[in-house]
Amino acid sequence: MKRAEIIEKLRAFPYVSSQYWVITGGAMVLYGIRDEATDIDLGCTREMADRLEAEDFLHKVTPDGNRWFKLGGDIEVFENWLHDTVDTVEGIPVVSLRGLLEMKKGLGRPKDRVDVELIEGFIANRKNE
Repeated sequence: MKRAEIIEKLRAFPYVSSQYWVITGGAMVLYGIRDEATDIDLGCTREMADRLEAEDFLHKVTPDGNRWFKLGGDIEVFENWLHDTVDTVEGIPVVSLRGLLEMKKGLGRPKDRVDVELIEGFIANRKNE
């Protein structure tokens, strides 16, 4: 999913933007670190998670006691998953670059290690501009 498609989907997203934020691959695309992501992962507040559960979206409770939701084929929502703060990219709430880096380091999968290098390079290039 390319940047324009992510933005289009989230501008049409029927939830209050102060209650969710883009994380992981989607955040990387919105910042311009990668060209595309396979889906959109979001973090959300407890209030939004309660609403998603009330609306009967497929969900499960994760080992940390928060909830994970599947909204359609390409949006996953993770309750309370946020490192650092939320920034805004073209009006879309997105985890900060520092938070994104912390998330990717914490996941530790091979693809995340590659992403960590990309994020660190992106941050370094921004500092040098």
